[in-house]
Amino acid sequence: MTDAPADLETIAAALLDAARKAGAEAADALARDGTSVSVDVRAGALEHAERAEGIEIGLRVLVGQRQACVSASDIRAETLQAMAERAVAMAREAPEDPWIGLAEPGQLARELIDLDLCDPAAEPAPGALEAAALAAEAAALAVDGVAQVSGASAGYSASAMHLAASNGFSAGMRRTSSSLSCTAIAGRGAGMERDHDYDGRLYRADLRDPADIGRRAGERAVARLGARQPKTGAYPVIFDERVAGSIIGHLLGAVNGQAIARGGSFLRDDLGAQILPAGLSVTEDPLRRRVAGSRAFDGEGLATARRDIIRDGVLTGWTMDLATARQLGMTATGNAARGLSSPPSPATWNIELTQGRQSRAELMREVGTGLLVTSLIGATINPNTGDYSRGAAGFWIENGELAYPVNEITIAGNLRRMFAAMVPANDARGWLSHVVPSLLIDGLTLAGS
Repeated sequence: MTDAPADLETIAAALLDAARKAGAEAADALARDGTSVSVDVRAGALEHAERAEGIEIGLRVLVGQRQACVSASDIRAETLQAMAERAVAMAREAPEDPWIGLAEPGQLARELIDLDLCDPAAEPAPGALEAAALAAEAAALAVDGVAQVSGASAGYSASAMHLAASNGFSAGMRRTSSSLSCTAIAGRGAGMERDHDYDGRLYRADLRDPADIGRRAGERAVARLGARQPKTGAYPVIFDERVAGSIIGHLLGAVNGQAIARGGSFLRDDLGAQILPAGLSVTEDPLRRRVAGSRAFDGEGLATARRDIIRDGVLTGWTMDLATARQLGMTATGNAARGLSSPPSPATWNIELTQGRQSRAELMREVGTGLLVTSLIGATINPNTGDYSRGAAGFWIENGELAYPVNEITIAGNLRRMFAAMVPANDARGWLSHVVPSLLIDGLTLAGS
């Protein structure tokens, strides 16, 4: 893994030293340096350009079984001292938590591999970002039926971080990100519809062509013209690949160790039970090269590793940081996410659902009549029961083909039954951090006209 700059390591070490002097029994420190550039265009002209850069620091101190976190964007020595003193004073007033504590030295990551997360190319000039955004906008406007483009944006960011702790852990990483998006509007007045397209990669050279992004945004917006409501009833629903990841996201939330420890998950009693159809697995792999969600160590200095959350349909384990694992009497999974001003909490990294053998078009032909969801709005999810309700828009399917666009509908069901009934297509985009194909789920209730 590419280390963060030495100055971040020095700052993190200075924070730990200040914490010890202020009376902390244990501490960890995070130093982060970043630069971002974004350009927005509209109507063929530059609308907004922004550049931001700076260093941020965060400190967590432990006094007995009490902890506190503080953060700042000032790295002067007097600031580090004040932060440490304030954090220790806060920790002494905090409630006791029997589960907190740093990792034991034997739990720490030792060999950190290079995951190729940093683009070696120079930061793009603002003019190059503007040209890419303008090209996307022009391609969208060239689509017959597009009335205007509400915005096209291009961006770039580079960041470095270093995590150090009083248990001896000290390591850093760098990553870059480039993005391009376009939002098109078709029609006029009350009949207007909008849609977008977006791409984001670690390496700028991997981004899709701006003209392709703009054209697809325009075509999606035009395809939504004339939307209406289908009749209320129970139908099979296909969640398009663009939104199918949200279904797996609800599963990941239900197996998060914090939700399990609180008793606030409808899957809390299902460890070892069949959750998905046989043959389907949900795999986390934080060690994928050149992927946005990759990392060799987590927010507590533990090594990350590939693991199956669901294997052949069976729930195999929870997502846990150290505190959650101690509370549940289990072993941490290397899934601690750490913010500058917040303690670690469980989170997942790169996720992949087993892909099916059929294309989305083949699933549509199998459905015959039903709904293709391409957009989801709002959410009402009961974490204790799994009851699910969301606003949606997309396309009605008749005779296995797209018949007409639909909007202003609500789809409802129960996540436990939805998980058990899902049939994946084979259209997932392999470069994303969440690789989830389109999903067919039968028997959902649609509230329409």
